[in-house]
Amino acid sequence: MQLGAFSVSLTVKDLKVSVAFYEKLGFTHHVGDVAQNWLVMKNADAVIGLFQGMFEKNSLTFNPGWNQDARPVSPFTDVREIQKRLKADGVEFVTEADEATSGPASFVVLDPDGNPIIVDQHV
Repeated sequence: MQLGAFSVSLTVKDLKVSVAFYEKLGFTHHVGDVAQNWLVMKNADAVIGLFQGMFEKNSLTFNPGWNQDARPVSPFTDVREIQKRLKADGVEFVTEADEATSGPASFVVLDPDGNPIIVDQHV
């Protein structure tokens, strides 16, 4: 099962301050909008999402159908197929993708320590 592009989504208190800090570490703007309180930054293949006021906790994020440059890949494992496999393995869900749909969808699960894992398909 391929989960797609990986990033760490960080809950930040002040997006502009966080952006300035990560720029010092060599990260650059990739996608997003500071005016909308989120920005994704890259440093080579390392990807971090900075989110102000959107999430309660830091989380791991996977994007089926995307590579590390947020470009579509084919073939890929659809988010609903990943969800079905995890359900079959007894994984409990915080939110679920509607399995009657196609295209963009997402779900959230928690690891054994309560860390959120977001699987968010944009294609």
